[in-house]
Amino acid sequence: MRFVNADIIDGTGAAPIRTGVLDVTPDGRIGYVGTAAEAPPIAVGTEVRDLRGRTLMPGFIDCHLHLGFSLADGPFHVVQNDPALVVLESAARIRATLDAGVTTARDLGGLTLGFREAIDRGLIPGPRLQLAVRPISHTAGHGDMHLHGGHVVHTLPGMMELADTVDEVRKATRRVLRDGADLVKICTTGGMGSRHDQPDDEGLRLDEVRAIVDELDRHGGRPVAAHAQGRKGILTALRGGVASVEHGYGIDDEGLDLLCERGTFLVPTLSTVFAIDQATMQPYHYAKKVKWSEITKENIGNAIARGARIALGTDAGVCPHGENLRELDHLVQLGMSPMAAIVAGTRAGAELLGIADQVGTLRPGLIADLVATDADPLREIKALGDPTRIQLVITGGTVVKDLT
Repeated sequence: MRFVNADIIDGTGAAPIRTGVLDVTPDGRIGYVGTAAEAPPIAVGTEVRDLRGRTLMPGFIDCHLHLGFSLADGPFHVVQNDPALVVLESAARIRATLDAGVTTARDLGGLTLGFREAIDRGLIPGPRLQLAVRPISHTAGHGDMHLHGGHVVHTLPGMMELADTVDEVRKATRRVLRDGADLVKICTTGGMGSRHDQPDDEGLRLDEVRAIVDELDRHGGRPVAAHAQGRKGILTALRGGVASVEHGYGIDDEGLDLLCERGTFLVPTLSTVFAIDQATMQPYHYAKKVKWSEITKENIGNAIARGARIALGTDAGVCPHGENLRELDHLVQLGMSPMAAIVAGTRAGAELLGIADQVGTLRPGLIADLVATDADPLREIKALGDPTRIQLVITGGTVVKDLT
């Protein structure tokens, strides 16, 4: 397949290729990307798609979402409905994420191994997935799903991995690996959505974080993503050797110094900060969001100005699904250039997930994950947050959405 008459943004940060050409090989990889003048002769029988000036980019990568739930459904949705309905709702969210232009996603709690395998086997359409399965948290920490008053509904223990000592976190790490985790998510602070703690509360201790990293090294090496909102827990995560700080709302210059020194990624999930809907939130949740909103904007704006390594993540599930690329505009509002925001959602995400040799940029030999839009992202980045403006989505060379 050959795409012609496309303005190509390749995900590296390089200037767009105007009226460019991109070839997809029969095995679903990128064959050629460049100017029309330098394109190789087209093979007989090759399908030619004229994009008529649309912008062609790598498929986007959402490094932080929760496809297994939607906060708008309410806290009791999963226990009040048939499990089959809940599974099919997750499949619909997965499809909506793909249609939004996200061809790779990292689910940080809520999805089980079966969803990843269903996508890989072609049973349902969706982005390629990396799974954390369940976050590791202290009792009464951010990942503790017990209801107010200490009760737990029988379906919820499968979403929790509670550990309170160094030995327990080692065992918890082994359990999530056994259950199919591609990475481990930990909670080094409290959070917004958990009733019984605050973002400034400390979660896992430094010795526990280091024990998890060591345990993963013993099992071939897997990355650690740290839910870390308050300052002290951010520093604990960084000193413990995590691959990414998720949220990072309270990060200060000391944290940024350490982040930049170690090359750790920041995944700021601004979609949860910019979209505060009192009507759909519990009062305690809404109060925390209001308190932290401006703090977050100032600190993440400072991180952008400091040149921190930032990868796109939305926390979809806490904010709406299927509008993932709104995050790009939020990054731009805090000082990032549109091109840098696109890199955060493509190449940087692939680097964080350890798959930059497969996806994230448009280079010969990489998997043909592609997105086309009728918008000019460098002039109207906000348009990408509207899924109707994402007119073509291709994964592995296969067209999965086509509005052209």
